[in-house]
Amino acid sequence: MLLGWSGVEITGITTVADPGGRRAAYVAYLLQLAGRDEIPLAAGAEVSSTTLDGADPVDDERHWPADITSRPSPPGAALDLLARSLDAGATLVAIGRYTNLALLEISCAGSLAREPVVVMGGWLHQPAPGLPQWGPGMDFNVQWDTRAAEVVAATARLTLVTLPVTLNAHLRRTDLPRLRAAGPLGQLLARQSEAHGQTHQMEKLGRGHAGLPDNLLNFSVRPRRLCRSAWLVGGKGRGHADASGAAGRRAVLPDSSRRPVDEGCRCCGRCRIPRDMAIRS
Repeated sequence: MLLGWSGVEITGITTVADPGGRRAAYVAYLLQLAGRDEIPLAAGAEVSSTTLDGADPVDDERHWPADITSRPSPPGAALDLLARSLDAGATLVAIGRYTNLALLEISCAGSLAREPVVVMGGWLHQPAPGLPQWGPGMDFNVQWDTRAAEVVAATARLTLVTLPVTLNAHLRRTDLPRLRAAGPLGQLLARQSEAHGQTHQMEKLGRGHAGLPDNLLNFSVRPRRLCRSAWLVGGKGRGHADASGAAGRRAVLPDSSRRPVDEGCRCCGRCRIPRDMAIRS
């Protein structure tokens, strides 16, 4: 979306949950298709800072060519790229887990308070009737690294793109011809979306819920729904993360005060982490 958004300058891209730079290789391939391989790219954290677990990337030929070569980066390269982007006045946009952002804040306190931070994730309300009644345990971006989520929620100037509202952003099978007609990048997205729909039986999910289309393939981005007013429970001042969630069993924000954030939209989580690991709001 940002690659095609007039007037937007992308100062860099980092990856997370990236074993050996495999996800960075995917990003490099996508940028090449889009004719934008001049954008700086760095592979970031490989494992969760909470559990030290990894997250294997999707690695089959329905999604990416088999001959893509991994692109590891030197230690700290992703944090350096994020810091340079902040120096340039960039807004940080995290479409995945929050580990890189938390490591940046830990390495240089106050970093996340300098410029706005947009994250895919967070849980403020239940989905509307007719949609899957998923709970916070489905919020994979938060649940994969709850310690990082605590750090980001405590320190950043946040806009939340929460999971419940993403359920209103439908990519349907009937959308694929128009997507394929958009060029090489659209063809890649169409192929990946079709594979995702088959793997996760999204059409079955659609048929089971009145608020979803029967030919559902995925949940995607509709920018016009961004920036709904909402509240996130926080601490004093810029917020304070409750450290009672030791070892990542819980990511809880104290309710001593409330601070405004924006609730945006769009992401798709499929994690089956227990409900009590949610960030409470």
